[in-house]
Amino acid sequence: MEQITVCLTVDVDSVASWLAMYHGSTSVGDISRGIFSVRVGLPRILRLFEEQGVKATWFFPGHTAESFPEEVKRVLENGHEVCPHGYSHENPAMLDEKKERKVVERATRVIQKISGKKPMGYRTPWWEHSKNTIKILLELGYVYDSSLMEEEFHPYFLRIGDEWAEVDYSKDPDEWMKPFVFGKPSKLLEIPPSWYLEDLTPQLFARHLLPGYGWVSADVVYTLWKEHFDYLVEKEGSGVLTITIHPEASGRPQGLKRLEEFLNYVKRNTSAKFSTLKEVALEFSKNAKFPD
Repeated sequence: MEQITVCLTVDVDSVASWLAMYHGSTSVGDISRGIFSVRVGLPRILRLFEEQGVKATWFFPGHTAESFPEEVKRVLENGHEVCPHGYSHENPAMLDEKKERKVVERATRVIQKISGKKPMGYRTPWWEHSKNTIKILLELGYVYDSSLMEEEFHPYFLRIGDEWAEVDYSKDPDEWMKPFVFGKPSKLLEIPPSWYLEDLTPQLFARHLLPGYGWVSADVVYTLWKEHFDYLVEKEGSGVLTITIHPEASGRPQGLKRLEEFLNYVKRNTSAKFSTLKEVALEFSKNAKFPD
């Protein structure tokens, strides 16, 4: 990328994340928090983006899209990109190839039915891949993924067939003392996110997780976004900063205020622009040398 690009991405996990990620599927209270993210948090973020004149890439689990199709349509009507994010926020690494393929196919059909377009990008739940994920996404015609983190500011092509030995203390060390082996590059573009550039992990209270988890000030999140942006501008000079937003966090007053501050901060830098991930993928492909 020849300039500074900021990509705003929104993961609308909603009820799905409580079903598969936070073990709250038997809690009416937790399910209600998932509904809040779509009924309250989503419209607030959508309104802020409209006021700021920015477009984002929104990732909907198939479960969210099927449960709240009108909200997905509202996002589309406002000119944003919409892509799948698994079905029930299930971890791909826990699925065999057949099950994972069913999940990706169903999630793809749901988004395509609502949007009328075949999605170009995909984001895996948990930001996790199985050994089959890249192959499945390529076979289904996906151009880019936004889940893995080998780079920070620069898109790159994912590899198929990386190998490494898992450390197993029950076995002789000779069996697991082996170097990492790189696989072959694929044609699936990765536009990397980062755990340090998302808002939910520091701010989501979940009673099933560690004590004190989820009570970090939104100021901490804003500071991380700002400092990454500053580093990209001052040290890298060009690249893509991918911010990940969740309505459960940034759809609340403290999160909305910091998000608005960040958007204004970026706008004050004339070398920066906002883009969707689709726009980044299309621009990158103009000059990229695709793997053989």
